[in-house]
Amino acid sequence: MKNLLVFFLFYNMFFSLLLSQKYCTKTGLERITGIKDGYRYELWNQYGQGVACMTVDSGALFSGVWNGIHNYLARRGLEFDTTRIPEEIGTFVAKYNCNYNPESKSGLSYLAVYGWTINPLVEYYIVEDWRNWIPSMAPGSKFKGTIKVDGSIYDIYENIRIKQPSILGDTTFVQYFSIRRDTRNSGIISITEHFKKWQSLNMPMGYLFEVSFVVEGYESNGSFKFNQLEIYITKK
Repeated sequence: MKNLLVFFLFYNMFFSLLLSQKYCTKTGLERITGIKDGYRYELWNQYGQGVACMTVDSGALFSGVWNGIHNYLARRGLEFDTTRIPEEIGTFVAKYNCNYNPESKSGLSYLAVYGWTINPLVEYYIVEDWRNWIPSMAPGSKFKGTIKVDGSIYDIYENIRIKQPSILGDTTFVQYFSIRRDTRNSGIISITEHFKKWQSLNMPMGYLFEVSFVVEGYESNGSFKFNQLEIYITKK
């Protein structure tokens, strides 16, 4: 019986390794993208310096590590064809549990729901946890209001980025942020409630490109692993 249990443990470990795919950037390869199990993934390491890796697991799960980087983003989620605005698609919800371990001595990091729309070109974040710096500290950021949802208050900010990297290349675009006051690493996120609130504050959403979960690091080190991640849509 004991030998049979050991066999199954090793079998499960081997099978899990087969399902996982690890990607790391290198000189001349700053961005890696793909689709696995119906979920888009992307690893981006600006300037390709340091160590930047991402492991894509089954379902929507993923993990990663960064060290000595300039700007690191690892994200996974749902991709769309930019022909519909969010409310034409449905109601978005995420459930997650993440072992999030950024080093807090220097630099910054976010754990957030993340995505883009076009027309207008918007980069958006629903920040669940962070280290050292948040967008409210940025010069020129505008406080727009608050939303009380999912057991906390989120402060809402808008910012403009000029000639910076985007899904359409280096250009000017607007950023929306909902920043959770009571930081956490697990729970349910009512994503559509943020979309609705932003629009009520004259922060329009365009045609949807993605709804993902992201871990971002800037001039910092760290690691993370999602033990649970579901991003789903309730149809109208």
